[in-house]
Amino acid sequence: MKPVYARRGFLPETDPLAAFPSGSPYAALDEIGRDLPSLLHEKAFRGYARALRIPKWEGPVSEETLPQLRLYYVRVGFLAAAYVNQVAEEPAETLPRNIAEPLIDAARRLKRPPILSYDGYALYNWKRFRKDGPIRLGNIDTIQNFVHMYDEHWFILVHVEIESIAADILGAIATVKRKQTEEKDEDLRAELWRIEKCVRRQVEVLKRIPEHMDSQLYYKTFRPYIRFFENVTYEGDDRAPMHFRGETGAQSSIMPTLVAFMKIPHQRSVLTDHLDDMRNYMPPEHRALIEEVEAMPDIRSPMHKEPYNAILDAMAAFRRVHYGWAEEYINRRTDDPTGTGGTPYMQWLQKMLVETEAHRA
Repeated sequence: MKPVYARRGFLPETDPLAAFPSGSPYAALDEIGRDLPSLLHEKAFRGYARALRIPKWEGPVSEETLPQLRLYYVRVGFLAAAYVNQVAEEPAETLPRNIAEPLIDAARRLKRPPILSYDGYALYNWKRFRKDGPIRLGNIDTIQNFVHMYDEHWFILVHVEIESIAADILGAIATVKRKQTEEKDEDLRAELWRIEKCVRRQVEVLKRIPEHMDSQLYYKTFRPYIRFFENVTYEGDDRAPMHFRGETGAQSSIMPTLVAFMKIPHQRSVLTDHLDDMRNYMPPEHRALIEEVEAMPDIRSPMHKEPYNAILDAMAAFRRVHYGWAEEYINRRTDDPTGTGGTPYMQWLQKMLVETEAHRA
């Protein structure tokens, strides 16, 4: 397991690029991104977007250029989602060539589907006010948004702090893996308790959602922009109209990693097939880490029963809070049972909670 995961979790190794360098051919995307929340109030937005000249990504992808490519994907991904799902307009059935081709190219280079996903909406979409301060609420802000309201900033930033806390979880898992290899199972309890404390910290951050996010505003103003694409034709692409999952927390790698580590046997169903598909929307290095954790020996044993069950209880607490916010922010306000990823989210969230609690040692 790479050391970077113990330092940053699934966040980028260095802080995301907040703007392209002066003189960059991509700098026009920063201006487009800055104006996007205002432009979306206009019925003429799609006409404006169709006339944009999006600079083509040039050159190879390297360690040096990767932060720029990620910002390029964020800017173009937001623009594409805004075009297809503009609030107060019917969903667009065609993504114009000037947006579709840059998005397809960037997504191909990042080895992911051509739609804005959790990585672009959260993992690459934050900056610190104090560069030497923590990646924590109060010291972070977003780079790109769909709306001007702080509610959307807060929604994204809560996820960023949760991702930051995951660094300690992954550090503990890496230590467990090393000690299992050295056959020092008796030393694992401290690392398991460390994981439990980190998940509890994540629960407390998740509970803060209502502090700056109004449930009615969330549902009506910015949630529509992160919905799935259904039968959307990408101009310039020969494939038939395509369907892609929308941005969703199910595309975060934290819970799948914990499920893999705890060896929770979720019953095979349409739900598990969906969760497997969610991995396709994760950065490839994150998918590889989940597979690495899946290959680890099972830690569920009488020797570790107390901390093992404590981790399960913490995971269940996280799922309960998540379920509660889904009820408050979405389910109460619609008869539509599908979430942004296109799934019956309430039914599935409940199923995941029940199966997590059922795996206690």
